[in-house]
Amino acid sequence: MAKDHLVIEGIREDGGKLRPSDWIERISSTLASFGQDQRLKYSTSVQPCIIGGNKCLVVARGLETSDPAAYDYVIQFAKSNQLVIKADRRYDDRALLPAKPEK
Repeated sequence: MAKDHLVIEGIREDGGKLRPSDWIERISSTLASFGQDQRLKYSTSVQPCIIGGNKCLVVARGLETSDPAAYDYVIQFAKSNQLVIKADRRYDDRALLPAKPEK
């Protein structure tokens, strides 16, 4: 599953952190929805994550097909802010797990 995701780090290519620091939550929440329990549920396509102590945004490559506009927005945001983008190389327990279906 890891090869199916990109990781956008909250670190710019020059080593600086992007401000405001909550940009990951802001982008993640735009594609989130409220579940039956009235709690915000992040999309399986765009999720906040902490990797190596850094805030990151994990983006499913399938978003490019399922919602091209959202994918383009996220990637262009990352590129225009010179954020580090790389393939998700986590595996086993460290990799993202598929979301459990709602009951």
